Amino acid sequence: MAVPHTNTFNCMSVVIQAPVRARMPDSRNVKSIGEAQLMTNLQKIVQKRWLISLIFAIFIFEFGASPAFSQRAIPRDPAEPAQGKPQPKILPRPAGKVARASVDEKSMRALIGQLVACGTRLTLSSWTDSKRGIGCGRDAIAARMNEIAKDSGGKLQVVVDKFEATSERTSSKPIPLENVYAILPGSDRKLGKTIFIVSGHFDSRPSNVMDPQADAPGADDDASGVAVSVECARLLSKAGANGRGTYRATILFAAVSGEEQGLLGSTHLLEWVKQQDYTVGGMLDDDIVGADPAPGAPRRVRLFSGNGEIDDADSSSRELARAIEEIDGRGAIRLVFRQDRYGRGGDHYPFYKAGLPAVRFTEPLEDYNHQHQTPRTENGIEYGDFEKYLNSTFMGDVACDNAEALRQLALAPASPTNAKLTGAVTPDAKVSWSAEDDPERAGFEVLWRETTDPRWQVYEFAAVPGETVLKGVSTDNHFFGKNGARSIAVPTEMERRPPPLPTGTKQ
Repeated sequence: MAVPHTNTFNCMSVVIQAPVRARMPDSRNVKSIGEAQLMTNLQKIVQKRWLISLIFAIFIFEFGASPAFSQRAIPRDPAEPAQGKPQPKILPRPAGKVARASVDEKSMRALIGQLVACGTRLTLSSWTDSKRGIGCGRDAIAARMNEIAKDSGGKLQVVVDKFEATSERTSSKPIPLENVYAILPGSDRKLGKTIFIVSGHFDSRPSNVMDPQADAPGADDDASGVAVSVECARLLSKAGANGRGTYRATILFAAVSGEEQGLLGSTHLLEWVKQQDYTVGGMLDDDIVGADPAPGAPRRVRLFSGNGEIDDADSSSRELARAIEEIDGRGAIRLVFRQDRYGRGGDHYPFYKAGLPAVRFTEPLEDYNHQHQTPRTENGIEYGDFEKYLNSTFMGDVACDNAEALRQLALAPASPTNAKLTGAVTPDAKVSWSAEDDPERAGFEVLWRETTDPRWQVYEFAAVPGETVLKGVSTDNHFFGKNGARSIAVPTEMERRPPPLPTGTKQ
């Protein structure tokens, strides 16, 4: 942690000292007694400033590089519990991991090529022209989904969902829209009504979001996300068809429209899911996941998750992000604890605002010359969202990450409920929770983390629901969660004990 402070010292010494030296008069050019006196005064000022700058820089270097001025953990805190943390039983991850070699990058690029060939896929363009417009894109996606459904032995069900929606970007008039879904029903009698969603949006846009005539290839934004969703459908429905097991929960692979006109397709998808009486277990939005142009690629995909309205960064969306990183590994996932990029939005947002677990995958570093741009060349710069800027290896990695996360989440039991933390002003923390009977559940993991740590650690394993007493562990120094055999973690609801205040004071 001393390195950043060392960099600060180097920067300060350059920034403060160099300009001062540049203002030093040259004694060889002095032509009068007045100028000589001026130079003497300036030299005194400069020497004083240089000395102050040097002392300040040394102060930063000496003290900023020391552990007392860094964020390094100092092992001087009391152990909790005093006799040492128990060694929990760690269960293995489910077998049958999605192999990276099984991802079909060629078919992903082929679908993207078909979508780009539609010229534009602006939601305001034609739904009936088979050669140009958003209807052309819908046809390509539905055809590919039906091919995959056929190969799945009929397990995958394809739905074209037609509806109307209105926004400022539809001139405040209702317009027709369509989403394409492929549904892989869950096999469990109870968990089959829990649904995990992966989605990309197949509409595109030029510079003017209201211009249906301009070209808008939309290779990265967001044919890439659609290709990821469709490839996940192929990978996971194929696994079921090959007899490697079925998924307890239902998985929905979506390609939605209307994103660029105001998240219209995803907002409708949320309502459609509710109408079908599903409970959303998690929503994975893949938006702009096809490019990774910087040297050294492929890099990690960014995974955005919002904090929600809960204290201490434990929203269901944040827990979904943590679960995905735990499944795919830190080498693949870069957690970004933010709902989305500044000033931007995506199809996970309606789910997130509804209090449901929803996250967004986005490439490592976006190039805005190739987003939301009508194709053209200006001042030697090419604008436009073309296929040639995509990175197939990176995109294939993202598809594999999504598919494996969906696979494990859809195999997991239901998350615990009624998770509570009590034990304030006592030497022991008490964690309690409820869970319905599940013969396939191996047990529960009691999780904890420092209040400043971003990730959970397993504290203890419990075979049955109820209450676990954490002897010698303070409720004040850690957050606690419950994890039912790798379901999404559930943070405990803390016992609220407000301090006594004067009469009439609001808590």
